[in-house]
Amino acid sequence: MDLFMDVCTDALLDSIKMIPLLFIIYFLIELAEVKFGNRVGHAVAKAGKAGPVAGALAGMIPQCGVSVVGTALYTQRLVTIGTLFAVYIATSDEAIPLILAQPDALPVLVPLLLTKLVAAIVVGYGIDIVFRKHNAQVFDHIEAYEEGTDSTSHDHSGAYTERGCCGHEPLAPNQKANAHTLFIHPLIHTLKIFLFIFAVSLLIGLLFEYVGEDTIANALAQVTILQPVVAALIGLIPNCAASVAITEFYLSGAITFGATIAGLCASGGLGLLVLLKEDQHTDAAKIIAGLLAISIVIGLIVEALGL
Repeated sequence: MDLFMDVCTDALLDSIKMIPLLFIIYFLIELAEVKFGNRVGHAVAKAGKAGPVAGALAGMIPQCGVSVVGTALYTQRLVTIGTLFAVYIATSDEAIPLILAQPDALPVLVPLLLTKLVAAIVVGYGIDIVFRKHNAQVFDHIEAYEEGTDSTSHDHSGAYTERGCCGHEPLAPNQKANAHTLFIHPLIHTLKIFLFIFAVSLLIGLLFEYVGEDTIANALAQVTILQPVVAALIGLIPNCAASVAITEFYLSGAITFGATIAGLCASGGLGLLVLLKEDQHTDAAKIIAGLLAISIVIGLIVEALGL
């Protein structure tokens, strides 16, 4: 019992130390969202054939609403399927704020972001080449929408106002930020992530104490090729807890960089829920299965390259 309490105390103290930095990071993200509003979504929609690049860059923004908006744009035929995949693969959900909140982990941030960015752009263009005939119809629809010749029954404004995490809804163009937007939402999100971090840290601590760090390391070393598969499956869970768990396991040395990349590439977050909800013109199951397979392949390639 004493050992359990010691592990629990250590996990709690380590998690509490991250709260101030996490709140500052989420507050700054909120400020950026207030300043730029839904311009990111509009920029991706207007990118045309450069959509995979725009989608990948947008996905790098540490805000779960990006994958939600990207999915909504795709379901309304305002971006290509390659752009959708680029957004998903580039998205890291809570990984970036989590790494930023731990100064010792900062050296891994640039390699992680660059790997995901390159993978997102390559996969995005590759998929667009495969689906070029289907994309031709999408480009025609986008052109008609921009020229105002699209069907009057099509209302695309909702694509930019999908709810993000914690029921968070983007500000309307002329809506001013208030205390809830700037402080309450970042605070709620910080506390939510703190609980996830504590839970994962406690789990890791208990495993290391009761099973043994060397035993776990040896077991994981024997199944390195399976790590990207398991991590990608975890990444598919449409909740920020998935990216928190993957990042914490990597920073603790429990999983490889390739497995981390696979898990975070598959971490489409709430965007996957929107895809399932709005599954009218798309086959959500095939897209999610494709995201899983591609994420695993990316992770295995990273492992093979020894990155």
